Amino acid sequence: MSGSRSNGRASLGGAAISEHRLQNGLRVLLVERHADPVVAVITWYRVGARNEREDEAGVSHFLEHMMFKGSRGYGKGEVDRITTELGGSNNAFTGYDHTAYWFELASDRWERALEIEADRMRHLNLDPTEFDAEREVVLEELAMGNDDPWRRLSQLAQAALFMRHPYRRPIIGHADALRGMEVGGMRDYYRRFYHPGNATLVVCGDIRPRRALAAVREHFAGIPAGPGYAEADCFRPVPALPEGERRVSMTWPDRGSRLCMVWPGAAVGTDDDWTLDVVSTALTSGRTSRLYRELVLRTGLATSVSTHNDSRVEGGVFWLLAECAQGVAPEKLEAAVDAQLLELAAKRFPAPELTHVKSVLTSAEAYESETATDLAETLGEFAVDADWHQAVEATTRLRAVTARQVQDCAQRLLLREHRVVGWCLPRQEVATQSARRATARRRHA
Repeated sequence: MSGSRSNGRASLGGAAISEHRLQNGLRVLLVERHADPVVAVITWYRVGARNEREDEAGVSHFLEHMMFKGSRGYGKGEVDRITTELGGSNNAFTGYDHTAYWFELASDRWERALEIEADRMRHLNLDPTEFDAEREVVLEELAMGNDDPWRRLSQLAQAALFMRHPYRRPIIGHADALRGMEVGGMRDYYRRFYHPGNATLVVCGDIRPRRALAAVREHFAGIPAGPGYAEADCFRPVPALPEGERRVSMTWPDRGSRLCMVWPGAAVGTDDDWTLDVVSTALTSGRTSRLYRELVLRTGLATSVSTHNDSRVEGGVFWLLAECAQGVAPEKLEAAVDAQLLELAAKRFPAPELTHVKSVLTSAEAYESETATDLAETLGEFAVDADWHQAVEATTRLRAVTARQVQDCAQRLLLREHRVVGWCLPRQEVATQSARRATARRRHA
């Protein structure tokens, strides 16, 4: 993904980018690219699970649902109906640091998205009956997630890593907090965070910037700015490093043995963030990656292994997930993972491997700017979490990562004393049945 900056202007993926501010604080990114007759409109709010008090846990995601349940100008279901009639698509997503609402429409009708978003920003209904009904939908979504052993294990490890910070909680929240939530509390949360002063609007694709900015002003300029971010936000402690390795475990009614290791990661856009992308790719991206080659192909200790650099505004998470092959002792897989991490920290990262990893990452960056929506998501996420110019500089930042930085990250961040190790093991009755079957097979062999 190639990008450049000069004289306050920037380009990325063949698009010209300009930033504007309305008097009410709304930040507007106009991204002009005429490759396809499509426009993506994404409204980003600088609020997510990180901004929730304990009694509000899950309100960001719940409110995302309610944004489709009616506003002054659009009744329940009308946003989806109108989007379909216009031949477009829409959706939304909630993270730890932001919430976003997107539309993708043809370039001769995209301005309808502005009308919808402006109405939802100022006049959301939050009808009590709809609130109660949608709460049940969210609770069912939470229950379905709890039926996934990987999700349960990941949540357990993350809670042990962050302890007091809101990052410890799942984005969807907890059932008791959701059941105790009242529509008045959500209305207050909406008032605190859903306003122009806390929003970034990205309009990307087949647009004429001057006309697009005029349309944005027409729909949003009359909405007053809300409370300042510091006033609206809640208290939370600075995430602290674990003092020694922490271990958590759970059981599950199947034969799988699942490993989850997590370390405190990097804040979005820092040098460590880009370097951990390189580390993750080197460890588990593709059949020639270090952990996949060693654990899956050569020794057969694992059936799958993955890593992920999950950077966040206030410090992220570096994830490692692996599943034991049947009959492999969990401690044997864990020891093999440790050996590979120690090798990464002990030996200088080879230049040919670094070149290959950078090629994989820069190709992925280019792919992520192929569509208007992908490009708008990339720019918007950086804009809200750090600085949108970092999206423009992504290729340069990745190419600048050195072998020494890779080794330093492994030595400094992927330490045993700073990690949480989580295991999901078979319940006793399942393990006993598996052992009996294995014994029977040996007798008849």
